[in-house]
Amino acid sequence: MKTEKEYIIFCDESDKYGKYFANFYGGVIVGASQYERITNELNAIKTEEKLFGEIKWSKVTDQYVEKYKIVVSNFFNEIRAGNIKVRIMFTHNVNVPKSNSQINKDLEYFKLYYQFIKHAFGLQYIPKRDEGTRLRLFFDVFPDKSEKAEQFKGYLLGLQQNTGFRNANIILSRDEIAEVDSHNHPLLQCLDVVLGSMSFRLNEKHKEKIPGTKKRGKRTIAKEELYKHIVREIRRMTPNFNIGVSTSCKDHLSRRWSMPYMHWIFKAKEIEKDFNFSKRKGRK
Repeated sequence: MKTEKEYIIFCDESDKYGKYFANFYGGVIVGASQYERITNELNAIKTEEKLFGEIKWSKVTDQYVEKYKIVVSNFFNEIRAGNIKVRIMFTHNVNVPKSNSQINKDLEYFKLYYQFIKHAFGLQYIPKRDEGTRLRLFFDVFPDKSEKAEQFKGYLLGLQQNTGFRNANIILSRDEIAEVDSHNHPLLQCLDVVLGSMSFRLNEKHKEKIPGTKKRGKRTIAKEELYKHIVREIRRMTPNFNIGVSTSCKDHLSRRWSMPYMHWIFKAKEIEKDFNFSKRKGRK
């Protein structure tokens, strides 16, 4: 990704609860100079494929899966070209925060979102510009409309005082930390599809059967097909990519900024293990 004077991050969240993994958060970062072009191109592809509404993981069916593949492939073309980057964060149910952990159930949603923004993209490693780098944060509509959402935006604004953010000269403005309608943003729609596919596979929803039968439904089969397509796209950049572990930064944490696509399993500082939520439970 070339150095820009301004970046936009679109954020979404998916399953809060899952059989094995939970609290799925995702983000896509794009340079402001590339945003309009990519948006127009993705919208044009959607129109060409007669996908006139919003594309979402929940809307994947056997009738539309091939069309979704085409849109997703173009999304990943932009990732490979270095024009956008994607980060996915989730928790493993085996890791249970202790009661005195910094994560408490009442504020868990926003606290995890805060950690995602602070760490997932490696923003402190953005190439420093003397005049500063502006950062705009756009979130799919929050489920919580209370004052917690406004407090959350205030905490994000405070990241400017973080040593890493300050050293990188990152500039945030309250009016550029906002909720947006995903219907108007194809980048956010593509993120929803990728994020949903990861929760789908990690929580083994691809194995679900039609009630009372031993057969899987057409929609489940179509979703697995799209998931496999997405993983192939990821592995064109990172061979043998493992979706269920944190992506290695190898030699330096600065790779959190430079890598095109990453997963991160978030752990609270103080945890207990509950292996009832392990896929290996009962295996020999």
